[in-house]
Parts: sequence; C-alpha cells; structure tokens
Amino acid sequence: MNPTLVDVKSPQKATALSLLMLLSSAALAQNAAPPQNAEPFPLGEVRRGLHGVAWTVFEGTQPEPMDVEILGRLKDAIGPGQDMILARLHGTKPEFTGVVAGMSGSPVYVDGKLLGALSYRIGQFSKEPICGITPIGSMLQVRDLPGAVDPSVAVPLGTHAVASDTDLQQNNLALQPGDVASPEIRAIDTPLVFNGFSADALQRYGGGFRSMGMEPVSGIGSAAPETAQPEAIVPGSAVSAVLARGDLNVAATCTVTYVDAKQLLACGHPITQYGAISIPMTKAEVLATLPSPMNAFKIVNTTETVGSFTQDRANAVAGTFGLAARMIPVSVEITPEPGSGLPAQSVHFEVLDNRQLTPQVMLASIFQSLSTNNTAANQMSLRLTGEIALGDAGTIHLADTFAAADGAPAAAAATQYVAQRFLAVYGNDLAQPHVDSVKITAVAVPRRESAQLETARLSTNEAHPGDTIMVEATLRPFQSAPRTIRIPVVLPATLQDGPLRIFVSDGASLDRLLTPGPQSATRNLGLADTVAQLNRAHSNNRVYVTLLDHQTQAVTSAASLPSLPPSVANVMQSLRGTREITFTSETAAEAGSATADAEVTGSEVLTIRIR
Repeated sequence: MNPTLVDVKSPQKATALSLLMLLSSAALAQNAAPPQNAEPFPLGEVRRGLHGVAWTVFEGTQPEPMDVEILGRLKDAIGPGQDMILARLHGTKPEFTGVVAGMSGSPVYVDGKLLGALSYRIGQFSKEPICGITPIGSMLQVRDLPGAVDPSVAVPLGTHAVASDTDLQQNNLALQPGDVASPEIRAIDTPLVFNGFSADALQRYGGGFRSMGMEPVSGIGSAAPETAQPEAIVPGSAVSAVLARGDLNVAATCTVTYVDAKQLLACGHPITQYGAISIPMTKAEVLATLPSPMNAFKIVNTTETVGSFTQDRANAVAGTFGLAARMIPVSVEITPEPGSGLPAQSVHFEVLDNRQLTPQVMLASIFQSLSTNNTAANQMSLRLTGEIALGDAGTIHLADTFAAADGAPAAAAATQYVAQRFLAVYGNDLAQPHVDSVKITAVAVPRRESAQLETARLSTNEAHPGDTIMVEATLRPFQSAPRTIRIPVVLPATLQDGPLRIFVSDGASLDRLLTPGPQSATRNLGLADTVAQLNRAHSNNRVYVTLLDHQTQAVTSAASLPSLPPSVANVMQSLRGTREITFTSETAAEAGSATADAEVTGSEVLTIRIR
C-alpha cells in the first residue's frame, strides 16, 4: 500500500493547509444539504491536500456536513484492484465522536463531485478521526450489476414479493467485512439494534453477529414502522436493514451514499457480502450519537418501510424503492401449567429469509421469547410443541421437553433444539428452503422435569416368538423418589432361537443407533428427505424399547432398512463402494415406548433367550 503523499512539514504549506481548511469550513456553512445527482469525482485525480465535505446524521433526520482532508490513496488496500482513499475528518462533532458505527456510507464530495463513502476505520483506539473512503466508482458497480431487480416491475409494498432461488444463492467466495490486508483497517461497524431483547440474549448469541461485522446493541433504539417520516431519503440519510420486526425488532443501520429515483447505495462495505438479498429497507431517525474510544455508535429509531435491500456486495449495499421483502412469520405461545397461577404470553414477529442470517436471528429471537417473561425461572421446564412449515418440502414437527440443567436454562436447550432444525434446512446443498411459517407452543412448568434411567429389567429371562413380555424401567426424577414405568412388548413371530438383545433408552440414544454415522453414507439429502429425517427423531420425554434382531440392516443417509433378506442384501452390496450405504449385523426394530413426563437421559442393554 503506497499512498501518494506530499510534504506538509514546512510552515508555508502548513499555513496554506490551515487557510484551505478555513475556506472549506466557510463552504460548509453555506451548504444546507448534500448535492443531488452529483457526478463522480475521478479516482485518478485523488491527491493529498484535497478538501471536501462529508454528510451524515448525528441527530434527527437531517444530514450535517463535516470537513474532509484527503491524506492519500491506498492502492489495493481492500483487495486486488480495490483502492481506498485515506482521509481525516475535521469539525466539532466528528473530532468529539470520532468515527462511529453507523457512519459508514456517509457521502464525500470534492468540488461538488461525489468522491465516495466513509467506510473504514483506521486503528482501534485512534486519537484522530482518520478513516477510509470507498471510491464511488466501486460502489456504482453494485448499482449496475447484471440481473439486478428491475424497479419498474417491483412488487408494491404490502404484497408478497418472493425472490427467486437463483437470486438467493450464497456467494461462497465472499469476504467478510473487515477482511482486508491489515488488522488496523476494518470496516466501520454496522450497529445492530436489538429492541425487546435482554442483555442475556445478546451475551449468548451476539458473537455470531459480531463475526459478520455487526455490533449488537440492546435496547439503544427502537422500531416504529407505523411512524411516517416525511423527510426524503438523500445522500447522508440514515437507513436501516430490518432483520426482525414485530414484538421483537432487529435492525442494522448505515448511511446512504447515492440515491436516484429507483434505488440507493449505502454503507460503502458489505454487511455480510451474501450477494443477492431480500431485506426490508426503512428510513431511520438518529436519536443521538454516542462517543466512545472503544465503541462509538448511533442510537437509532427505525420508521417507515420504503423498499427492500437487494444486494449486499464488497463495496456497497443496494436497495430498491417500492419492493417488498419476503419475511417469515413466527409465533411463540407460552402457556403456564394448569394450576400454577402463572401468566400466559404470546410473542409474534417476522424474520428475514436468508441462508446466512435467518438461523442466527431466529436463535436469539426464540430464546428471548421463551426466557424473558414472568413465567420464566431458573429451575423450570418447557414442554415444547410446534411446527416449521416448508411448503412443498413438508412440515418439521417439534415435540420435546426441556429442563434446566447445570446452570443452563430450559429456554437455552429449547432454542438449540429449534436452531438445529433451522441449520439443517438452511444448510441444505440441493435446494433453497422456503419457510412459510414457524409456530411454537411451550407449556411452562415451574419445576425441573428431568429424570435419569437408573435400571431396566425384563419380566422373564426366556420367551417364545409371539409372546408378550414386560419391560420395567426405573427412573429417578430430579430431587424426587424413583418411579417405575412398564412397557409391554410383543416379540415378533419370526424370531430365531438364541439370545436376543433389548435396548432400553432415551430418544437421543435411539436416534444415534438408527442414524448413519459420518463415516457412512455421504450423499446429500434434498429438502423433503431432510424434513423426513428430522421428523424421525425421537422425543426426549419417552422411554423406548428396541429389539436388536440377528438380521442384516442397511443404513443410508435417508433411512434405515431393517431385516433385509439375504438376496436383497447381496444385490445392494454394489452400492457399498460409493459409500451410499452401510450394513450392520443386527436390525434395530422399535418395539414400544412409554411417556416419562420428563426429559429422560440414559440407556441399558438387556438380554432374553428365545426358545
């Protein structure tokens, strides 16, 4: 990186620089608004000593000017062919606040021409507001991308616009914000305001957002989508990308660089660099700009929706006016156990539909819905049911019990359970998921409903094929006396003489027995098969009995094929070389189960002789 620099150490040049700054300050006083429809400033004419004006909102909705001193041009600072312009900000406000999160995208003008956007922070605890500018030519490439959404056919706000599967494919070559040559040069953080979330939720799940260049902030700002904001969006305005809205709100805010009648460009760097996206775009009001040498940011209220962000690329985020983003409706109903006297609660919100962001937003939102309410307590349990509707791919059914354990609340375990299903869906390599809705119902129980499988035994040591035997399982509930449940099992008439193993277990242990290991089948599943596999998972609040018969079983990535006749097994052996199938010497056949009214852990293997 070799910026073009000039010597300013001489008194004459220092005096000239001071005079130029004074003239620039006078020009700032005359400018009431940022220039509209400004032509680009040629990158080849950038040199040290130029002065310009940057615009950003420090408070309210009106952009304010700042003096910008150009220090030089850094060749390939962001990447090959990706130059950055180094600059220093002057003025009472920027010198007090420094470079703050939410300032990225602030347009910079030199001689009335648009130079680019403030976008990069230089140094971690810099005593001066020195920053990097993304050249406007690099940003306009995002505006002019082939295949971009044509605003002339944009679906009006209020209707259901759905981006195509191709538009939403992930850009696997994407760099994350801040992935530049030097750790001292990083993208200005995008403040991600969580409204309705607790500090606990952000502490648990904020790291995933930070890794994508967004700084989670709890409660510092709010959402008012019904509030009309009459001020037009102009270069320098604050604009927000809404990741969740409703009873819970999540929004990322940066500054507009370029506006025309159809679309805008903002940020000057990526939010996630996902590529084609579909995220609601709203106006925003800056309540205050919080100065801090460690983490300065804008406190923002999001207001009316004006369109959709459609591109998230290396040099800019692009939005289209009048286009509605597709959102996933989510409802979480929390009902107390009858007789507990606890209040019921309903939480309704919408989450964006995006492979990279949706699982992370869903994780924090569901935890918040389940944990921060007057039914929540440290030693409690949640009996969770619900569904994730995936249109033509089917519906994922939710049903499990979660109890607090080792200091972890029940809400954290329930959230992880739901998140695993979202990750399985959004991580599918064969198809783009289309989630229609998420519905969750949780019965809150004011005690810890967990139990350990202590022992298991059979009603007899010998039996004949076709007999009915009884399996007795002794459970030890948390801080309670042991209790025994009985499960009748009908032995198949096809059993052969000899010992037969019987597996008594919780649901997770049975799933591990029936699910192929990582060394077995490697073929990816489609969405419908993924949904079917998830629905085969066994609930954790039941005790299961499984017969381990001496017959060949085939295991594929989609399912287990029990009790294969030798002739069929021989035909399927040819698939073994491609690792599409594996064989076991025993067939695991479910024979019965019983509810445990608690989250069960543990397993035991019993043996009976068949005569």
